[in-house]
Amino acid sequence: MELKDKKVLIMGLGTLGGGLSSVKWFLNHGAEVTVTDLKTEKDLEKSLKKLGPLSRKIKFVLGRHDDEDFKRNDIVVINPAVPKESPFIFLAKKNKKILVNDARIFFDTVKNRTVAVTGTRGKTTTVNWIAHFLSAKGNKVTAAGNSSSLALLDLLSGTKNRKGPLVLELSSWQLELLPGAKRSPDVAVITNLYPDHLNRYESMKDYALAKANIFKNQKRNQKLILNKDNDWTSFFLKLKPKSKIYFFSKKPLGRGENGLFLKDGLFYLREGDKQKEVLSKNEVEAVIKRGEHNVSNFLAASLASYLAGVSFSDIKKSIKNLPDVKYREEVVLKRKNMLFVNDSAATSPDAVLAAILRFKNEGRVILITGGTDKNLNFEPMARKMKKILGPEDVFFLEGSATKNLFRELKKLNYFGKSKPQLFENLGDILKAIRSAEYEASAGKKIVLFSPGAASFEKFKNEFDRGEKFDKLIRLNF
Repeated sequence: MELKDKKVLIMGLGTLGGGLSSVKWFLNHGAEVTVTDLKTEKDLEKSLKKLGPLSRKIKFVLGRHDDEDFKRNDIVVINPAVPKESPFIFLAKKNKKILVNDARIFFDTVKNRTVAVTGTRGKTTTVNWIAHFLSAKGNKVTAAGNSSSLALLDLLSGTKNRKGPLVLELSSWQLELLPGAKRSPDVAVITNLYPDHLNRYESMKDYALAKANIFKNQKRNQKLILNKDNDWTSFFLKLKPKSKIYFFSKKPLGRGENGLFLKDGLFYLREGDKQKEVLSKNEVEAVIKRGEHNVSNFLAASLASYLAGVSFSDIKKSIKNLPDVKYREEVVLKRKNMLFVNDSAATSPDAVLAAILRFKNEGRVILITGGTDKNLNFEPMARKMKKILGPEDVFFLEGSATKNLFRELKKLNYFGKSKPQLFENLGDILKAIRSAEYEASAGKKIVLFSPGAASFEKFKNEFDRGEKFDKLIRLNF
């Protein structure tokens, strides 16, 4: 896409860095840039300060959007948090403007081999483990994207002299405009699909179609990895991907199904009519110790790495050094008989259940949960909580999702005659846990911060939430 002297409207500067990356990218490529944001100059003070002298090259329209900007500019850059149904997006489409986001620009430009991962759960862990495996022989590998501190457009500026592959985490929002790009990922992975982001999408089908864009324009020589154990995989197959399909599964694969699977405590690779053992029971057990759900993440990551050129002998050597992923069931503090786990990136009820099931066998789980609603169903989580956790061991953070969880728990008479332990902020919750004298009681306790919801009522995002939890833990314990 030729950008010199093009008029570009960036919709949403924001406070988290994505808008800044877009501004810098287009300015560096000679575009005439206008930034528009519903937030005021005061709201955006930190972001504006980071632009520094570049601000003099930009036209700002803040605290509002003007119709005329969506008519006169050639390209409209849509940044995160802009609703799909925004009337200004419709106005841009009506005036036949080019709509892009960071992923669309990235795949229009990048020359490196790419492995891209999407899904509801497990994508960040899978991305980090793929990068770990691809680095096995000293390859220069970079992970970036949705939950990384490295934005896609920041990554582009350094790819010219980098020969190694890029491993990307792509959100459903980033994938919405991907079909317009020149390229698709060389290896695409969909970890799974569960109800999420239903405050943005009209239905699960709408959400699934956004995820499917990761493979929509793949070519026959590219690869697509799907989760055979997930109910939505059949939906993706009905869309008839052109790329070569591989599966990962905790159950044996059938004839004609290529991929990696678990059988009798061993991992097997199946390609065509050939099937071979690639991981022993000891190696599989080392993976299972990281949690049952991480078996699927490992299957996806190791299969993607294999298809990207890494041998299973190298993958086996790398298992013992698998990295923990920040804010995903991350052990952040051990103190006497207490373990503190930061699972701030758990933004759906399914993720909370996975964390509870992982740690309940290690000791008494003390759960901190709650946050902002995304139109998700909390009934399964409520039922599991009733079976596993007593109300005295659950601490709730105020939020719209918390109200929905309360409603489901009350249907089950979860609280009985006791009152829910509801708090306005994390600091007060941790003080309450400390004063409950869990440390003095016998046996191991796991304080699990797993919100199961978004964070926008009290935090910038789940990473800001996780960072604040870490700081508060160290202040209180």
